Amino acid sequence: MTAKPEPLQILEDLLKRAKAKGAQAADCLMVRDTSLNVAQRLGKREKLERSEAQDLGLRVFVGKRQAIVSTSDLEPKVLDELADRAVAMARVVPEDEFCGLADPGLLVKAPVPLDLDDKAEPSEAELTEMIARAEDAARAVPGVTNSEGAEAGWGRVEVALAASNGLRGSYAGTRWGISVSVLAGEGTAMERDYDYASVVFGENLPAPDALGKSAGERAVRRLNPRKAATAKIPIVFDPRVANGLIGHFVGAINGASIARGTSFLKDKMGQQIFARGIRIIDDPHRPRGLRSKPFDGEGVANKKRALIEDGVLTTWLLDCRSARQLGLTTTGHASRGTSSPPSPSATNLYLEPGKVTPEDLMADIRQGFYVTELIGHGINGVTGDYSRGAAGYWIENGKLTHPVSEVTVAGNLKDMFQNLTPANDLLFRYGTDSPTVRIDGMTLAGA
Repeated sequence: MTAKPEPLQILEDLLKRAKAKGAQAADCLMVRDTSLNVAQRLGKREKLERSEAQDLGLRVFVGKRQAIVSTSDLEPKVLDELADRAVAMARVVPEDEFCGLADPGLLVKAPVPLDLDDKAEPSEAELTEMIARAEDAARAVPGVTNSEGAEAGWGRVEVALAASNGLRGSYAGTRWGISVSVLAGEGTAMERDYDYASVVFGENLPAPDALGKSAGERAVRRLNPRKAATAKIPIVFDPRVANGLIGHFVGAINGASIARGTSFLKDKMGQQIFARGIRIIDDPHRPRGLRSKPFDGEGVANKKRALIEDGVLTTWLLDCRSARQLGLTTTGHASRGTSSPPSPSATNLYLEPGKVTPEDLMADIRQGFYVTELIGHGINGVTGDYSRGAAGYWIENGKLTHPVSEVTVAGNLKDMFQNLTPANDLLFRYGTDSPTVRIDGMTLAGA
């Protein structure tokens, strides 16, 4: 029996076909994905899915024109037609003076080992036991009256990338996840909450019982929320929503937005954006990191960077195209799929922790609001204006008291960043991570 060709062999052959059809340069990406997912609600199975998929994308260049095509069929005849079609498309699309492959001198030379591939693959029975334990623990919390269900999944992705500039690279990674969501209370007074975890290695998942109990307790604690009066008060963001603030920051330093002039931080390079002492890190090489990778989507060597150092903005997030637009060099932040060109994107992003506990961070707040949930997407990326629906808990004399819902928190991200103070409780859970943070001077709009 003939051995199945390896991904890089397939990509090597496709590059040759593209060059033979008239491409002056080309790159190609193959992604193979295997996944298993199970779900239940009220003890009864609602989902059992297993999928195995592969996808291949080819990008070709003819002068300053580029075209991208993709397929899931890897038969030689199909690949030959794919290369023919891509080159034909590239000859007729408009020119893009900034497109092109990475300079060979920027390509990764020796990728660092990142421990991303868990060799253990769970069975359907193992995942089913996990969600049963999680949902049972959540429903056992006094006050929980219904369930939206529990779900667990496992997946493995293989990535291979090759280009005519000499790039050849591949890696694989796994992902395990579990979530549970329940309701507390009765009738129109019901409240919902959840908990979840996502990790690279199954051994790092939290105990399903503890996760379920957390989800149940969160839901019960939200019962009987009150309204709040409009006021300008300190706002404290729980870690699972505080990471969104870091996401808004990194979106504002995306090279594509900077090149278009559509970011509220477009003229802030080298300036004080956050308070002194604040550091925001992007680390693609964190072992077992949810977004770790040994090189970026263009094969460029990547590395750990401080995007904010002592409160000062140090860099944009750049891929090759946005870097050329700005007259700079890529920072190794390209990300891509098989049917789209590269674009800048962060990896393992986090706000470094401060020196005080969350309790100490709130200790001097006479009247304030602790946010646990944000609703809507009221962010203006051009001006930095921020306005989102929120729910959480009232802070009185430094302590969390009663739940609060149906309010809006508002401000401007430029002011919010300057007045942000982190606590010391950073945990790596989401890919973009933050400790608890406090922001003074925001507006809470309520009754």
